Amino acid sequence: MSNTGKIWAIVPAAGIGKRVGGDVPKQYLDLNGIPLIQWTLERLLDMDEVVRIVVVVSADDQYWPDLHISQHSRIQRTDGGTERCYSVLNGLAALEGQAEENDWVMVHDAARPCVRIEDIRLLASRVQQSKDGGILAMRVRDTMKKSNKDNRIQDTVNRDSLWHALTPQMFRFARLKSALQAAIEDGFEVTDEASAMEHAGHHPLLVEGASDNIKVTLPGDLALAGFFLQRQAEE
Repeated sequence: MSNTGKIWAIVPAAGIGKRVGGDVPKQYLDLNGIPLIQWTLERLLDMDEVVRIVVVVSADDQYWPDLHISQHSRIQRTDGGTERCYSVLNGLAALEGQAEENDWVMVHDAARPCVRIEDIRLLASRVQQSKDGGILAMRVRDTMKKSNKDNRIQDTVNRDSLWHALTPQMFRFARLKSALQAAIEDGFEVTDEASAMEHAGHHPLLVEGASDNIKVTLPGDLALAGFFLQRQAEE
């Protein structure tokens, strides 16, 4: 790993994940006997290169203090915002005075517990050579259709240059902060950190990752994540 800046991590976890169902926010749902978010954080903690992980949770989060991992020396908590972009900005603000402008910030979804450590390392290694940062991503494999307003096929989209955006997404501290602030000021819809960087004129690198780095969004995703984690443990 290059010495061109320290690596910090931000895990936005202020949402409640309504689509998964249940009374508990999805990041705290049981996944193979362990809270989902703990799987995610342990993957990042396995990266000794990550100096600190800022976990961004709701100000009235009642579950976070009960997690044993919340007391880890490399984990820091801060309050989230109304949208993901504000939560990430709050995470960046929490790193002020700790991170240098040219340090790297790795933003990872709390609901992606299956990310492989080798993919995180690959991203970190490749992005060190990219001034615009980069993201883990996966090439689109299926035939892609574009619909009209009536959900009828309007066109078949060439998939050769299409990718699914994954996380982590990794950028220089100062550039990410500036890009997010500018996007918000412009009223631009920030769907992920890379979209804010694109809006600022940057062209982040796409680093291909494993297909089992799924995001738990719908009820069936939890069982699928459990299967993937079990399979990874047996490899």
